Amino acid sequence: MIKWITKLSCVVFLWAGMQVQAQEIAGIATYKTKTTVDLNAVSGQKLTEQMKQLIMEQMKPMLEKTYTLTFTKDESLYEEEESLSPEGSFMTMMGGMFSQGDTYMNTAKDLFAQENELMGKKFLIKDTLGSFKWKLEKESKMIGKYAAFKATAVKADEGMWKKATKRAKEWREKNGEKIDSAAIKKQDEILEGMQNVTVWYTPQIPVKHGPDSYHGLPGLILEVNVGATTILCSKVVLNPKEEINLEMPDSGEEVTRKEFAKITEEKSQEMMDRYGGGKSRRGGF
Repeated sequence: MIKWITKLSCVVFLWAGMQVQAQEIAGIATYKTKTTVDLNAVSGQKLTEQMKQLIMEQMKPMLEKTYTLTFTKDESLYEEEESLSPEGSFMTMMGGMFSQGDTYMNTAKDLFAQENELMGKKFLIKDTLGSFKWKLEKESKMIGKYAAFKATAVKADEGMWKKATKRAKEWREKNGEKIDSAAIKKQDEILEGMQNVTVWYTPQIPVKHGPDSYHGLPGLILEVNVGATTILCSKVVLNPKEEINLEMPDSGEEVTRKEFAKITEEKSQEMMDRYGGGKSRRGGF
């Protein structure tokens, strides 16, 4: 009986959503992200509970964030809300190496633009949207007041991360650090999990947008689960009084996704070589 009522509710909400398809739609969605970390797997060695607690406290601003997705029928802009991290924190140091900025997508023009900063240098990834081979599943659930439907996909090759993990392992071996084989195995499992994506979208908001770079479904993506990360929509404001005018990011050296991946890989290798050679100088461009 309960399952029947749930299915009926989804049908009613879906019908209600379809009524706004003929209208011009715009809105602002708020997303909360949370990532869990197995510190033993990441470090490749066993850490004390005290050390784990200290590291997790430093990493919290990086693992739990808030974003806004501002969208119209064809355009979207995904922005992180500003947060303050104490000077010298793990977050500040990581931000100095790599940070992802605003993400813009235009489904009508097949355009993707994203600001990134790598080791003090700004890049603008500008490319086509790319595509996810979504598989529409049968499951449905309510997220807030919206009927959401499940879809799954497999992301593109995560080879860059596997290479980085391999280099880190080789560096530790070279410097005589003890390697925990169980932790290394766990790293491989984490990387494999990063390729499998599960999302929940709602046709009640008939746009093809979603958080980060996720897009292409017949409704706004409200939830994303990939690896150890969950992105969940906590609030949606449709057709706000203020007019929405989105601008594409334009800061940084323009590169394609493929070019940026190559640059990131090369800089990661340089950093490993530098530390492995006993130099403490920070890398850069």
